[in-house]
Amino acid sequence: MAEAKAKKKFYLGTGRRKTAVARVRMTEGSGKLLINGRDVNEYFTEDKDRAAATGPLELTEMRTRLDVFITVEGGGFTGQGGAINQGVARALKSMFGLPTEGASDAEGVNSMAKKLRDSGFLTRDGRMKERKKYGRKGARKSFQFSKR
Repeated sequence: MAEAKAKKKFYLGTGRRKTAVARVRMTEGSGKLLINGRDVNEYFTEDKDRAAATGPLELTEMRTRLDVFITVEGGGFTGQGGAINQGVARALKSMFGLPTEGASDAEGVNSMAKKLRDSGFLTRDGRMKERKKYGRKGARKSFQFSKR
C-alpha cells in the first residue's frame, strides 16, 4: 500500500483595512509568499506595500521558514497591504499562540506576541470612509448657501 501523506498544519489569520479583507494561510515551508496566486513582488508594485505584507515575518525572523498563501479582496493596494499585514500577524500569533507547557517556551511566545503588538501589526486601523449624508454633496461638503 502507498504511504499515507502527512497532512500539513495550516494556521489562519484574517486582516482588515478600510474595505479590504485578507485571508491568510500559513504553514512550515521554504519562504514562499503568494497573494491571489501571484508572487508578492509581482502583485505589489510599490515598496511600501511589499514591506507592509512582509513586515510581521521580517520582525519575527520567519521570512524564509514559512510558506504564506493569501487571498485578498476589496479596497486598493494600500488597503490590501494593511489587511495582509494584520492577517499575517494574526496567523503568526495563532501559530505560536497559547503555550502548552514549559516556562522557557512561554516566555519566547509572549515576547513574540508582545513584539507584534508593540509594532502595531495586531492593531486594526479603524479609519473608514465616512458615509454620504442626505441634503449634502458628500460626507461633509454642502451646496453653496444663499441667504437671499
